[in-house]
Amino acid sequence: MRPRFRFLLFVFCVLPLIAHAQARPPATGREFQITKIIKEFIPSPDYGIGPYRGAGNERWLEVEAEFNAAPEWTDELTLKYYILFNGRLLTGEVTHINIPSGLNRSVMFVLPAALARYAGNRPLLPNTIQNVAIQIVQGGAVKDELSVARAPGQWFAALPPISGFVLNKNETPFAPLYWDRYAQIKTR
Repeated sequence: MRPRFRFLLFVFCVLPLIAHAQARPPATGREFQITKIIKEFIPSPDYGIGPYRGAGNERWLEVEAEFNAAPEWTDELTLKYYILFNGRLLTGEVTHINIPSGLNRSVMFVLPAALARYAGNRPLLPNTIQNVAIQIVQGGAVKDELSVARAPGQWFAALPPISGFVLNKNETPFAPLYWDRYAQIKTR
């Protein structure tokens, strides 16, 4: 009787939480679909060498997108990031190449200096990021779009963009980390 009770507890309590963790169920018939956006403040990587080490209290904003690709291989996709941070719209984009079918990931980072500049002397809390939207663009056409907070499509279009602060992984100290986690970035 005891094992059966544990099984029922698992089915009714844990499984709904797992299902709730997914941002969006997969859609059939789409070539590309963003399924999840994850945002968090992280410290600079510490490589432990040299006299010029980063300050321990500085944080980067990491925004990661998980997306599915239906074609067996895709030559090139651009992901555009729109981050509404403390009332300011920070924008950036990254172009990925050689994208296999299935689950893929993309990541962008916001500089600690930009976070300090636009935080207005307030501490970095999750609610200082009001919304994040990501678009998948192929050949100039938007293939998919997802926002963290519920909002009308292209809610960011009416806001003045601020570029130059949202960087792709290769433009940050995170470049040598997690090579096999993210889709290949096209070099300029």
